Amino acid sequence: MRLAISALAAALMLSSPALAQQSPMPEEVAWKLLELGRVIDPPKTAALYAPLQQKEPYQGVKVERDVKYGPADRHLLDVFTPETASPSRPVLIYIHGGGFIAGNKRAPGSPFYDNIMLWATKSGFVGVNATYRLAPAFPWPAGAEDMGAIVQWVSENIASRGGDPKRIFLMGQSAGAIHVASYVSHDEFHRVKGGGLAGAIMVSGIYDLTASPAGDAELAYYGSDPSRYAERSSLQGLVGSPIPFLITAAELDPPRFVEQFELVKQATCKRPAGCARSFMLPQHSHMSEVYAINTPDTRLTDEILEFVKSVK
Repeated sequence: MRLAISALAAALMLSSPALAQQSPMPEEVAWKLLELGRVIDPPKTAALYAPLQQKEPYQGVKVERDVKYGPADRHLLDVFTPETASPSRPVLIYIHGGGFIAGNKRAPGSPFYDNIMLWATKSGFVGVNATYRLAPAFPWPAGAEDMGAIVQWVSENIASRGGDPKRIFLMGQSAGAIHVASYVSHDEFHRVKGGGLAGAIMVSGIYDLTASPAGDAELAYYGSDPSRYAERSSLQGLVGSPIPFLITAAELDPPRFVEQFELVKQATCKRPAGCARSFMLPQHSHMSEVYAINTPDTRLTDEILEFVKSVK
């Protein structure tokens, strides 16, 4: 088993020569992620990263929990701001994953996804961590509708908390990335002129439902009629959207996510405006890519900051 893992490690290192010399990921964590492989395993991955994260109470940060942005039970968000107010900060909204049928912005006793909000706050943002309605009780287009409600709430309420409503960035991972992409690509869900976003960040999402067979979670959210999948996909809408976006995937993502990353990258490169900003995150897996945020491993967050700076 160790030999097989070593072979995979060597292949990954060969694809990233500089990485072989120096990596901000602890070596033991890197080996354990390789042992897990290209799977989605939140509990085992969380066990690797929870010891590296801050624990409450958080110094220098003000946290508002469970602010309502709509009428449903799960229409809730947390707002993170610095205790020392500084007006007109850009805003980072984070949308968690969970395969459409599970997940939350925060689990009691877990540092996730407060870790993303803590990084955002110390990096000059106001952070907003939101949850949304789940399938099968709330199928398509509930996720995109909820993105519209979240962006509207932030646009209308964030200035009083030091945020700049003209500099809102919507970030999602996995199913969260899919909901973000649906919102960006389908302007019928926009409640704010132009979508209300300065930019979007999509981490390991699915953008073309017709490219591979739907799994159980997708059937629960998108329905069982494949003739509707093309119109409910986001690929073509992303290509035509004026909203700037960054797409990323992880080197140890399940293959489908890497294939979808390449689909979007290649499709946007045919635009007159050129390729969308993209980044393949070395060494990481589907969950570690976001569990590592707010640790010394800043490879993904460096890309996010560069993207935000690039958006005028």
